[in-house]
Amino acid sequence: MSRIGRKPINIPAGVDVKMDAGVMTVKGPKGTLTQRIHPNMSVAVQGAEILVTRPDDNKENRSLHGLTRTLIHNMVVGVTEGFKKELDVNGVGYRVQKTGNDLVMNIGYSHQVIMPQIDGITIECPSPNKIIVSGPDKQKVGQFAAEIREKRLPEPYKGKGIKYVDEVIRRKEGKAGKGSKK
Repeated sequence: MSRIGRKPINIPAGVDVKMDAGVMTVKGPKGTLTQRIHPNMSVAVQGAEILVTRPDDNKENRSLHGLTRTLIHNMVVGVTEGFKKELDVNGVGYRVQKTGNDLVMNIGYSHQVIMPQIDGITIECPSPNKIIVSGPDKQKVGQFAAEIREKRLPEPYKGKGIKYVDEVIRRKEGKAGKGSKK
């Protein structure tokens, strides 16, 4: 039995959970999220808990069991607390700012890189070298943060680029001098 799949999901106060025609809808203070549930999985709302069960021990059903429970749990956490990713911008002259709903980045190119804010995502720039992406949908937050990071990946020699706050860049030593060759 899946250890993750059999854990019940607690429904906090102020969260409304509905299941109809294979689509689960979770509504809370931060927004509304919907997710299509695989037909093999059965989801039951019992009081203040959600239980996910599988019909048998087929390999596909075993793998879907934990996945389905995690997706539903992320929806419940997203509409109550939300998710956020923080990015650091390192480099001489590199800076970011929010102009209207757009994220404007000066990251070493001859032009500014502009990324429009998408629905369900909030972008904040508390300082010229920090970006905070937040929202209720974990997948959207992670995807948008990855797209921002992709605009200037961190490089291993000087550490310049856009990286996650908790990311560690493995640094390389530069070229050895001319006199070291024998």
